[in-house]
Amino acid sequence: MAGQQFQYDDSGNTFFYFLTSFVGLIVIPATYYLWPRDQNAEQIRLKSLRRVHGRCLWYRLRLMKSQQSIVPTLKKAALLFGWAVFLLLAYKVSKLEREYQEYNPYEVLNLDPGASLSEIKKQYRILSLKFHPDKGGDEATFMRIAKAYAALTNEQSRQNWLIHGNPDGPGATSFGIALPAWIVDQKNSMLVLLVYGLAFMVILPVVVGTWWYRSIRYSGDQILINTTQLFMHFMYKTPNMNMKRLAMVLTAAFEFDPRSNKEATIRPTDNIEVPQLIRELGNINVKKKEPPFCYPYSLKARVLVLAHLARMDVSEELEEDQRFVVRKSPALLQEMINVGCQLTMMANSRGGFHAPRLVTIENCMKLTQMIVQGLQESKSPLLQLPHFEEEHLRYCISKKYKVRTLQDLVSLKDSDRRSMLRFLGEEKYDEVMAVLGSFPHITMDTKLQVLDDEDSNNITAGSIVTVTVTLTRKRMADMFEKEQESTPCLGEEAAATEDAQGDTSKTKTKVWQNKSKGAKKTAKSKKKKLTKKKATPAPAKTKQANGNVAGNEVVAATSTAAAKEEEDEASDKGSESDEGEANKDSPSERDEDSDKQSDTEVDEMAGDDEEEWEALQQSIQRRERALLETKSKVTHPVYSLYFPEEKQEWWWLYIADRRDQTLVSMPYHVCTLKDTEEVELKFPAPSKTGNYQYSVILRSDSYLGLDQIKPLKLEVHEAKAMLDNHPQWDIPDTEEEDEEQEDSDGIEESEDDDEDND
Repeated sequence: MAGQQFQYDDSGNTFFYFLTSFVGLIVIPATYYLWPRDQNAEQIRLKSLRRVHGRCLWYRLRLMKSQQSIVPTLKKAALLFGWAVFLLLAYKVSKLEREYQEYNPYEVLNLDPGASLSEIKKQYRILSLKFHPDKGGDEATFMRIAKAYAALTNEQSRQNWLIHGNPDGPGATSFGIALPAWIVDQKNSMLVLLVYGLAFMVILPVVVGTWWYRSIRYSGDQILINTTQLFMHFMYKTPNMNMKRLAMVLTAAFEFDPRSNKEATIRPTDNIEVPQLIRELGNINVKKKEPPFCYPYSLKARVLVLAHLARMDVSEELEEDQRFVVRKSPALLQEMINVGCQLTMMANSRGGFHAPRLVTIENCMKLTQMIVQGLQESKSPLLQLPHFEEEHLRYCISKKYKVRTLQDLVSLKDSDRRSMLRFLGEEKYDEVMAVLGSFPHITMDTKLQVLDDEDSNNITAGSIVTVTVTLTRKRMADMFEKEQESTPCLGEEAAATEDAQGDTSKTKTKVWQNKSKGAKKTAKSKKKKLTKKKATPAPAKTKQANGNVAGNEVVAATSTAAAKEEEDEASDKGSESDEGEANKDSPSERDEDSDKQSDTEVDEMAGDDEEEWEALQQSIQRRERALLETKSKVTHPVYSLYFPEEKQEWWWLYIADRRDQTLVSMPYHVCTLKDTEEVELKFPAPSKTGNYQYSVILRSDSYLGLDQIKPLKLEVHEAKAMLDNHPQWDIPDTEEEDEEQEDSDGIEESEDDDEDND
């Protein structure tokens, strides 16, 4: 067996192959992912948003950053340098001589392959006279010539060359290591050992330790664990939290403490500027001695947030800190909502403590809207529009126009709107209309059912109810000067509840509320179907239409029960009349009628089964697509005059019992609504039968005055009684009788045998 030899590359040529491959593996993927090719696309995008969002703070900051940033230039320079190194190494490798070539004795003797023996001898004689050492030739060259001659003339050498590629037979296998020999040289051993120790015993542990220490301090949403624990403590301590208390808890987050977050800063000038802002703001609970509300970082963050909501001017140094605090606040408020939901779930499952009230969670959502728009709670939503000031609101709320909300402004005729906003001028008016037209208008359709049940419309005690909510987003510009029926907003909740219980057909409502007339049409169609099917005794299952929306009563369970009662009565009457007619007919006619009736029953039942099967398959496919699809959270940029960062339109969707101030389903954060989104809200039905009044609520996390509410009526029936014994485990009576009969037969046979023996 041939031996093995390991050798380092003394000349360093092999190392260039390794280095070229290593640099290529870094440069090529880095160019694909890091090359700033979106710089021009970002400029184009900002240019397209300029007409609507040109006055927004985040737009001006983004535009300034894109123009002044040198990061794309540095990225390009680094990548170009990497490519230069890669091409230089590739050129170096291409110029290296091949050290390992296939041995060919014909090339050594300068002969063509297949030369005759006489030609080989003749050429060998000529080369020997020329390169023999006695004649003054090179000894190494002569040895190569002699070896090639032997490979072509000696039979054993020729076989070794053909089989092993070497006339001398198999040699030792050589493995080259792509490292220069000086690395393993004894003179450089201390230097190499020092580099290895520094890399693997100092740098690598420090990097891994830093990453691990940072990862254990933050949650999955990049919120400090200590901040989450702080929120949980105060939400447990104060279940019913007003807006002032909520702002104090928010600004006590450890993200604003320089000891926990290096991005937060405490400046020497804070001792002068912060007290001045406190005097301008008024009562903000400065004398509160409860920690951490009394700490300097918490007080500073609270003052900056309240100054932002009041749209007060601050100094340049404080403005930078204010932008940092405001930028962090929406994510912190979302964490507070998550904590409130966790406490609610714990209270529902375990009990023993008070869960946060619904008003606390909703105040978190309202405060998010206020911070994004830079508005106090008592201010008009019209101040979200450009060029609107406090003194201008008196024109809007006058007796002639009575415009208090964005929806009121949308519903005006263009002539009245121009007349009311004549103080703006033509150019400013066009800008206001462009901004208002970009605001979202959401229509919300609900469908209530119990999935994976035989009767999906029959809600029983303890069953899992699924409310499928279909959200459709349009622009306010599509709704100008249109009128149709409405969905009540949260500000009109009491009136909406009364309208839902009473007659709503006479009230003429506005476009943004978008109440459809699907409920009345559905009820009429159900009545028609029932009257048509009275002659057939087969039960027909009523299904809820896809167009059920707010304002119409959710009558899934009610309609099912009523339909069953009417069908039972119809079947009884029909059966009596059929019997009377059957007595008059002949037996053959009765048989034909019964066959036709059974055929229609089978067809109807098969049709119902097919519809249920198709609905179930569609539901399963929809769930699978939702699990497989990873949608982008980039929806539509929010128009915000005072928020320092680009914000996307997101929404909260949940079901609540507003009478008891409790959550029925946990808030679902809708972050992918571009045009249409379908959301399933699940909750367990109450354990007691009866009628329940819930509300499906949609809240924006970016805009004031665009929240929606829809009443949701739930009629809970008793659950079906479960059989004590499952049929498949019951032993049929016939089998028991057969066994007893066999035993008795056996006894009789034995008695007969005894008698015969006697």
